[in-house]
Amino acid sequence: MKLALVGIGEIARAQHVPAIAASPDWELAATVSRHGTVPGVEGFTDIDEMLAARPDIGTVSLCLPPVPRFQVAAAVLAAGRNLMLEKPPGATLAEVHILADMAQARGLSIFASWHSRMAHAVAPAKAWLTGKTVRAGRIVWREDVRRWHPGQEWIFAAGGMGVFDPGVNALSILTEILPQPVRVTGAELDIPDNRQAPIAARLQMSGNISADFDFRQSGPQTWDIEIDTDAGAMALRMGGNLLEIDGAPVTGSNDITGEYPALYARMAELVQAGTSDVDLSPMVLTADAFTLGHRNTVAPFAF
Repeated sequence: MKLALVGIGEIARAQHVPAIAASPDWELAATVSRHGTVPGVEGFTDIDEMLAARPDIGTVSLCLPPVPRFQVAAAVLAAGRNLMLEKPPGATLAEVHILADMAQARGLSIFASWHSRMAHAVAPAKAWLTGKTVRAGRIVWREDVRRWHPGQEWIFAAGGMGVFDPGVNALSILTEILPQPVRVTGAELDIPDNRQAPIAARLQMSGNISADFDFRQSGPQTWDIEIDTDAGAMALRMGGNLLEIDGAPVTGSNDITGEYPALYARMAELVQAGTSDVDLSPMVLTADAFTLGHRNTVAPFAF
């Protein structure tokens, strides 16, 4: 199946392009980007131009930042093409609901993808938690924004989500593995004096679950989820790729390259079945944290 990739930035080059190249389901037939291109692939700078010139392309994958994404996504669906969205699926919940309704009305597939759910140990962790009572949980998700988003000013602009850009990955895993729903009950957001989005955040959630997100960690990065249950303790390390039960390694891998190939395999399943997958629960928790969050002004930040 022919696919177009929109937004040829760092994440597209590092993850999407290799995943598509390795896929037995997809052919990267075109790109759309103001500046980026992929060697050997027809490139466009405007989405409408691409849609008009390539009616043979039935699916479009968007890697744009959240704020400018909606207009492009709506154009894709209006042109009768299936749509895959990089996380988070939009700048607002209302946008994504509108896109889902558009897709349903036109009989198209739409996929709000959450790549961290495809990490090696997430499915085993979900299976282990099934039927157990969760007593407490702790998320520590700390990374270096200069390493993962060098110079990307949009991430601290309004709608850019700040530290919730990686933090929503943890929330996507949490909402996937827990045997019961979870809600935000309180939050603190640390916002640099010269920015609009938080550089760190601390969340309290139902079920005695907490989260600590920070964009200022240098050295080794931390992506851990620990859950205490009536039948022992479970931990996911390395962003959901390693599973521990009662402190002992059980399964998983340090190799994180399988997440995006799994997303494109899932998108192929959806298109072939004529169905959609739009789970917004991670984004709901993020929005609720912004709604409930106490805002602390902290030191200015510069890349």
